[in-house]
Amino acid sequence: MTTPALETRYVFTLTVMIGAVTSAGETGIGVRRIIPIHGGEVKGPGLNGEGVSGRICNFGADFQVIRPNELIDLEAKYAFETDDGATIYVENRGIRFGPVDLLQKLKRGEPVDPKLIYFRTHPRFETGHDKYRWLMEHVFIGSAARHADRVIIDVHVVL
Repeated sequence: MTTPALETRYVFTLTVMIGAVTSAGETGIGVRRIIPIHGGEVKGPGLNGEGVSGRICNFGADFQVIRPNELIDLEAKYAFETDDGATIYVENRGIRFGPVDLLQKLKRGEPVDPKLIYFRTHPRFETGHDKYRWLMEHVFIGSAARHADRVIIDVHVVL
């Protein structure tokens, strides 16, 4: 017997607006950083086959650890509201890694071609809204890009 082949389908893009970095300093496993989330938007063709749009709630944060080799472990927690009134909680874990000089540019808020940085995530969703419960019944992956004031994540469902 063989296992089913993995396929993905694009479902939406999260644009997460972020604030100034707060650092808790070197903790023994790396430098702990906290980046507040100040809103954003959700757009895409793919929730239940319909278009979706919505807003990211003005609360939440991205909790990061920058390891000595500059690999960054990320864990963001926030929520978004769809245009039909559903609230969807998001926990998004991932990693960002690339050449040290480019990662330093990102830290300074300078532009870097996203294709040169490996930035992938695994978002998980929770909601009590029946229309969107399928979000809790599938695995998702994201391809992300960091900009000075926002993170953009293209989210795909694994079929």
